[in-house]
Amino acid sequence: MLLWFWSVTGQKKTGSMSEFWLISAPGDKENLQALERMNTVTSKSNLSYNTKFVIPDFKVGTLDSLVGLSDELGKLDAFAESLIRRMAQSVVDVMEDAKGKVQENLLANGVDLTSFVTHFEWDMAKYPAKQPLVSVVDTVAKQLAQIETDLKSRTASYNTLKTNLENLERKSMGNLFTRTLSDIVSKEDFVLDSEYLITLLVIVPKPSYTQWQKTYESLSDMVVPRSTKLLAEDNEGGLFTVTLFRKVIDDFKIKAKENKFTVREYYYDEKEIKREREEMTRLLSDKKQQYQTSCVALKKGSSTLPDHRVKVTPLGSPDRPAAGQTDRERESEGEGEGPLLRWLKVNFSEAFIAWIHIKALRVFVESVLRYGLPVNFQAVLLQPKKSSTKRLREVLNSVFRHLDQVAAASILDASVEIPGLQLNNQDYFPYVYFHIDLSLLD
Repeated sequence: MLLWFWSVTGQKKTGSMSEFWLISAPGDKENLQALERMNTVTSKSNLSYNTKFVIPDFKVGTLDSLVGLSDELGKLDAFAESLIRRMAQSVVDVMEDAKGKVQENLLANGVDLTSFVTHFEWDMAKYPAKQPLVSVVDTVAKQLAQIETDLKSRTASYNTLKTNLENLERKSMGNLFTRTLSDIVSKEDFVLDSEYLITLLVIVPKPSYTQWQKTYESLSDMVVPRSTKLLAEDNEGGLFTVTLFRKVIDDFKIKAKENKFTVREYYYDEKEIKREREEMTRLLSDKKQQYQTSCVALKKGSSTLPDHRVKVTPLGSPDRPAAGQTDRERESEGEGEGPLLRWLKVNFSEAFIAWIHIKALRVFVESVLRYGLPVNFQAVLLQPKKSSTKRLREVLNSVFRHLDQVAAASILDASVEIPGLQLNNQDYFPYVYFHIDLSLLD
């Protein structure tokens, strides 16, 4: 293949643009002049930023063998793009406390995606060009398939862990009627292991606190005097204890309901409370190992950590932490990355690099099919300027219309059918064309 390149003058690269057009034209003298003309026009009109896109010469068999390979590469291209988009979204999901830093973690070979594409170099070590073209494509396909398999396994494990944690935390949300009380009550709040006495928990509306204090001892016979204690409050009311004889439980519940006091069915089980707390700690630890949450983000709060629970303040025990604080305070300080995020970053880079190599392979195969043997074409990468795509397309059509008059006409008239062409006319141009969109998080 003839390697051809021009210097770009009067153009400044704009990294914020994420759309690229990868095109090729025959490498003979006439078309090299056409490419020079295209570059001059786009440069003067500030339509696009243009760079060379060097593709090595591959071993080519017959043109017929390339037809099937073209179809295979088309499917592989779509698969690769879908994979890197899913991986990018997985990075978003894992970096829930630092979403603003997601883009800086989506790199290829340690550089931003735009820089990688505009400075593309074929990786001879990973994809030897001396191998048959079919073997190169097979290598890329197997690499991407393995990454997808690993992605499914790793994200499934992470999502299961996250779901279990959210389910457990959901029990810690809501009001005093529904939420778990394991982080509010303590052993000292109850009369335990008594054959005759039992401690009940009663939810009292805030406006009725005074009424409760005056009447709870007389709601039923056999209520222990001065046995009530306010354990916690939310926005609506408070959680009180009251101790009475077991034989009057039913009568007490009826009288409490008549006075709009609600007895919360709860029996203190130290083993169950310990199990629940240990499960929460384990899940938080496992999740943190997958993605280390920075201490700064922790202080600001997280959508999955207990900071966003309905505020419930325990009372009467200064040593007892507020609801939702125990697990958070157990978390160690510091920043870092867990294995899932590290794996995503490394393999996103690998998948993205593979994807751009697939684009190069598609340009090579399509150019040979279009322009024939021996291999002689020039590939160019165009980065359209904002709001210039229509004009840029007109320039390209004008410069290269001689390559395929029917295709050029079809651009002007979408109703024109190109015999033997399966693509939509809007995707077919006189020159070889492939689109690259780096807006992976849109």
